[in-house]
Amino acid sequence: MIPRLQLLIVGAVLIVGAFSTGADFLFFLVYLGILVVGGSYVLTRLGLSDLEAGYSLDRLQARVGEPLRATYTVRNTSRLPKLWLEAYNPSTLPVALPGRAIALGPRQERSWVARVPLTQRGHFRVDPLFVRTGDPFGLFEASAAVGAGATVIVYPRLETLTRWRLPPASVEGSHASPERTLQSTPLVTSIRPYVPGDAYNRIHWKSTARQGEIQVKEFDLEQTADVWIFLDLERRVQTGTGDESTLEAAVRVAAAIAARGLTENRSVGLTVSGARPVILPGDRGGRQYQKIMGLLAAVTDDGTNPLVETLVEGLPRLRRGMTAVVVTPSLERDWIRPLTTLRTRGVGAVVCLLDPVAYEARVADSAGRNGPREAAPVVVEERLRTLRGIRHALAEHDLQSHLIVPGRPLGELIVSRGAPSMLARA
Repeated sequence: MIPRLQLLIVGAVLIVGAFSTGADFLFFLVYLGILVVGGSYVLTRLGLSDLEAGYSLDRLQARVGEPLRATYTVRNTSRLPKLWLEAYNPSTLPVALPGRAIALGPRQERSWVARVPLTQRGHFRVDPLFVRTGDPFGLFEASAAVGAGATVIVYPRLETLTRWRLPPASVEGSHASPERTLQSTPLVTSIRPYVPGDAYNRIHWKSTARQGEIQVKEFDLEQTADVWIFLDLERRVQTGTGDESTLEAAVRVAAAIAARGLTENRSVGLTVSGARPVILPGDRGGRQYQKIMGLLAAVTDDGTNPLVETLVEGLPRLRRGMTAVVVTPSLERDWIRPLTTLRTRGVGAVVCLLDPVAYEARVADSAGRNGPREAAPVVVEERLRTLRGIRHALAEHDLQSHLIVPGRPLGELIVSRGAPSMLARA
């Protein structure tokens, strides 16, 4: 766009020159300038009149790797054409929604779809649709915001733990409670005659045919252990960059375990040790799933409290029969001691230990540099020795642990005892 100050200076010089000299050529330029400037101004002012525009997003919650689709519609209800229009959505998405420049004839409508991949978890803002127009000479510009903004929540990538099962409740007694439940469970214990209000999918057809009257199944509620996840986000112990970092791996582990627990109808709680520690009380169902995934979408490695402080503060909340799942890349051994006291309280413990040395090597290899084993062999060997010591201490106290390394699916790394594992020990 031409600066208006320069335009005013040029116009003033032409007018002064034309009236001072009386030259026909200068008067011609003055009249031409008035025509061009006036026409451009009128064209710009009419550019957004009688114009309808809008957009819609196909989803407001998605996962990393899924596409986000935005549908745009721009309609000209005027009898005059729109020579140039630009429509786009400003946003904080890692991959911006592409805009489009269009021209519309009289009473013409244009619709198109823009797709972008969601490559990063987080809470992102999509601003209202921005429509801009101007004149062919770039002298004037008009714009307008249409519609309302939206917040898109991108959940972390969810991996399935096919060969891992959360530990059962270590509560004395049978595995099923004797009380009836309205929920369908694998524990079908008896049948009884049908009463009004029973669901038709509870009918046991073989018994109905055998006894001559409708019989329905009765279920017992399976006693399962509640799960509480402790996610270590202390900045000092995190390593790696981008998707190949202990932060992103820890978030994926927590998401996978939470999803598995909720699928098994367990109550899942979450403690995040960020700059502002967040405690999400345990609960079941789809709402708890959205709460956990929404929280995991927003966390960052901005924590300052060591993991041992988080455990000392949070473990007393766990009651008998629960399971504590600790996700951390910390190579400090002091956080193991609070976990050793859980067995006497009837609380289970599972540790998902991220290998920081492997993640540093992964980042170095992807950058084309020598790995840390060659760059600082003494330091690396010391850290590997510390890692082996932590795993040995966990095994000595009979604490179930899983070593998380980059480049491997979580379903191959987090495997229950007794299931075959393809992970070589460090």
